[in-house]
Amino acid sequence: MGNQGKAKRGIPPKSDFNAWYPAIVEIADLVDKRYPIKGMDVWRPYGWKAMKYIDALTHAEMERTGHDEVHFPLLIPEDLLEKENRLVAHLKAAREAGVDPSELRFDEEVEGFSKEVYWVKHAGETDLDVPMFLRPTSETAMYTLFPLWIRSHSDLPLKTYQIVNTFRYETKQTRSFIRVREIHFFEAHTAHIDEECASKQIAEDLEIVGNIMSDLSLPVIISKRPVWDTFPGAWYTIAIDVIMPNGRTLQVASCHHYRDQWAEAFDMTYESEDGSHKNCHQTTYGMSERLLGAVVGTHGDDNGLIFPPKSAPIHVVLIPVAAHKSEAVMETVNSISKLLRESGFRTHVDDRNIRAGQKYYDWEIKGVPLRLEIGPRDIENGTAFAARRTGGKQPISIKNIVSEVTNELNEVQQELSQRTSQIFSEMVQPLTSLDGEIVDGIIYEIAFDGNDADAESLEKSTGLTILGDCVVPFPDEKPCIISGRMTTKRNHLARMY
Repeated sequence: MGNQGKAKRGIPPKSDFNAWYPAIVEIADLVDKRYPIKGMDVWRPYGWKAMKYIDALTHAEMERTGHDEVHFPLLIPEDLLEKENRLVAHLKAAREAGVDPSELRFDEEVEGFSKEVYWVKHAGETDLDVPMFLRPTSETAMYTLFPLWIRSHSDLPLKTYQIVNTFRYETKQTRSFIRVREIHFFEAHTAHIDEECASKQIAEDLEIVGNIMSDLSLPVIISKRPVWDTFPGAWYTIAIDVIMPNGRTLQVASCHHYRDQWAEAFDMTYESEDGSHKNCHQTTYGMSERLLGAVVGTHGDDNGLIFPPKSAPIHVVLIPVAAHKSEAVMETVNSISKLLRESGFRTHVDDRNIRAGQKYYDWEIKGVPLRLEIGPRDIENGTAFAARRTGGKQPISIKNIVSEVTNELNEVQQELSQRTSQIFSEMVQPLTSLDGEIVDGIIYEIAFDGNDADAESLEKSTGLTILGDCVVPFPDEKPCIISGRMTTKRNHLARMY
């Protein structure tokens, strides 16, 4: 557990979030930052387990919704990046001109990911004929193969996903899970017969997002990004932002509706029922290890992490008490652990020869949702002493241990969900006028029905960023904060990571 002393183990108070967060991810053994490349942390076993259990939630949702897992190569040839850059620059120019992309010729000026990617230009001492780069995301790699997989309307929808590492040369200050150069990344890519079917996929993506955010008890704002903040290659973007404890928002996921813009560029067509050839319509949905950063930041406290049960590397830690006084203690602890494991719980028996109090501190830091203490007296009473990481202690029946542990973990989940609601109500405040003071650490909810110029003046006057039209509008019309026009469009202003 490291050499931190008993007094908070070197954990800064969470009220100083900028000091607390980088300290806790190392003190709790999630990562080791000492690898000699900035922004590329080493995942410690405990942190990697936590990420894998979050991934498992995603895998389950993908399975439920009929997505198939694929795995594309890490390296992408330079000519595909140029192809993407030309497409994105073309779409960006069309958007800025307010015209349909088909009305503009392709501009040869290359922009996009060029400055963010890591290049591979040599193999041994040989210069490569075609330089390659490490994927920043996988549109170009996948869409080179999709036309070979899609021939007919019967091949659609094509629903794929992968969980891989992506790479971007991040020049800002790096922060574990939040801003890194090697990203643990989930991406779903789908192709459909028309815009309507692709739109249904976006709706399904948002349902998936809702389930995962609920499992992780994260306070989120889901918004359709403003046009100027939409990926130029997308028709529109919906972003999922988590409210962090310092009042900033952290984008943990996004969904893009591409229409048929990429299909046209990559010749992704299918033969329809009437024999004509039509462009596919596409979507993407991405998430990253920022989900773990959001879990750490949202639920942790001055004493360490608190894991929601569904992402916890360990559900239950069992602590034998005064085992030297009775052989029955270790026998009971091991049999309970075995029974719980067979029932699907992740357990750990801490039989280290150290003081019980030391063990409590260790597992508190690591955020294990439930601790069970079992000593000779507990066995006589037929109970185990249960302590929830969210607070609350009581004896529970050993005879009904599986149902009792289930109830205890449900209590933890409910408590975290209640805290999440409280975070939302405390940190999201209505703003109806620009005359008052803008307080740091608050996310402002506004009625906004303005144009780009209105949004720009709003951002300049507040020093905050507009997140876009919330997918949940106001139930009743309110006056727009800039124009005064009545609208149900709900927007949020925040500082973003």
